Amino acid sequence: MRRLFLLLLFACAFGALAQTKPAPKLEPLPEPPPPPPGVQESPGGPAVRIPVQEGDKVEAFRQGGRVVLVRVTPKDGPVYYLMDPTGAGNWTRRDSLDDGVRVPMWPLKVFD
Repeated sequence: MRRLFLLLLFACAFGALAQTKPAPKLEPLPEPPPPPPGVQESPGGPAVRIPVQEGDKVEAFRQGGRVVLVRVTPKDGPVYYLMDPTGAGNWTRRDSLDDGVRVPMWPLKVFD
């Protein structure tokens, strides 16, 4: 038991000494080049435009200043939703807001 403890202590000390290497000399990144002539940057960041079919009704729901849910009501067809629950830009289409969780409702005992 004593040997095992000493062996572990030596391994930890050796690992700590092995990690104390001098840091490489870091240099700052150069400034990015200016945009080419004729290109304008938007002040609020990149803007995304979603083309909408004529006659469709699009409603955006925001939370904290960002769009988290878009309800699309097509001229011909059922309503569907576009959701971004994490805010990472991964939009998923859902045909309803039902989460799909169902409570089991089968009979345990039937009395005749």
